[in-house]
Amino acid sequence: MSRGMSAATAAVILAGLVTATGPASAATVPAAPAACVPDVVRLPALPSGPWTSGAVNGFGANGLAVGESRGLPAYWTADRAVHAVPLPAGFENGSVTAVNAKGLMVGTLKRSSDSAGAAFTYRAGDAAVRLLTGAASGSGLSDVNDAGRIVGMEGGVPKEWANGTVVRVLPVPEDAHPSTRIVAVDGINKRGDVLGTAHTEYLDVENDQVVSKTFPVVWPAGGGYPPYSLPVWNETDWTTGTRASGIDDKGRVVGYEAENYHGLRRRTPAVWKKPYDAPPANPGLVTGYENLTLEGISPTTNVTVGTAVTFVEGYARYVQAAYWPGTGAPLVLPNPAGVGADVNTEARTVSDDDRVGGSFRDLLTLTDSATIWTCASKQAYLPQG
Repeated sequence: MSRGMSAATAAVILAGLVTATGPASAATVPAAPAACVPDVVRLPALPSGPWTSGAVNGFGANGLAVGESRGLPAYWTADRAVHAVPLPAGFENGSVTAVNAKGLMVGTLKRSSDSAGAAFTYRAGDAAVRLLTGAASGSGLSDVNDAGRIVGMEGGVPKEWANGTVVRVLPVPEDAHPSTRIVAVDGINKRGDVLGTAHTEYLDVENDQVVSKTFPVVWPAGGGYPPYSLPVWNETDWTTGTRASGIDDKGRVVGYEAENYHGLRRRTPAVWKKPYDAPPANPGLVTGYENLTLEGISPTTNVTVGTAVTFVEGYARYVQAAYWPGTGAPLVLPNPAGVGADVNTEARTVSDDDRVGGSFRDLLTLTDSATIWTCASKQAYLPQG
């Protein structure tokens, strides 16, 4: 199972400058696979598309990577060739959000006329995608595990599919306020535990205040146990919410708290462990950056990736792909060789074989490239403050 950035209640605006590359810190990163070779690979783009966006959202077996290129769902094979996922009639853009070890891709298609989305599955070489939903607002898939269990939203309703059939509608936690709704489904691990994000908002008459809370939810595999409402730092402030982004095979959850108010932007990394009975831990920030998001977690190696960013007057000014080994200080990943200073990078997904996927943006041309860091643990370094 491998996944990328999912739909959520707030998005991080990524634009700015990054710092120079530096040496890896062998004492703070896990051992990389012996066969890996450190590299930063800017993958080729599709010939044309509606946008300039490009990113790697997930990894499969045998060198397969999936994501988006020029605003279209795409995948890259081991020879680094780019391939378009065929679009059904009426859809103009989309993204592959995840792929499992058996090559089953999942994602979301969009049409420009009304911004409606549809959830799809696809395998490399197929003549057409398989639509799991009709076109509607709030429809799309976020993740798939190796057993073929798929999770996402259909018309704003969180669901789980198996063999193309809905097997579970994911309920709101029993301890949640009646106003609570699920706003995103963010991942599924090998066992089948599902991760999502919920939002509640209501008037607390006794204290004469509006309560607004966005928080992660975990639905245990199989549906035999009620879902968990994960504790968060903030439970009342409408300017602040906490989104989930990844869950590993042990149930470890990563995400971040986001504050948005006028020109104020703040992103604080958050990590939860089972039994989810305590507020999240904060692994700290990358040296030299004021904010950090955690966007993806490896299935078994305890590695998390995301983006380090500093905002200036509400805009992301300094941005770089981040790598946290699970202990110690969060690190950053280098830029591709031979590029100037006017670039940014972000990391969205990480595999057990030490690949990190994300994107590279040239701020002079405003074009994005889907990017892979191979042997990432040997490239991650602690920037100078």
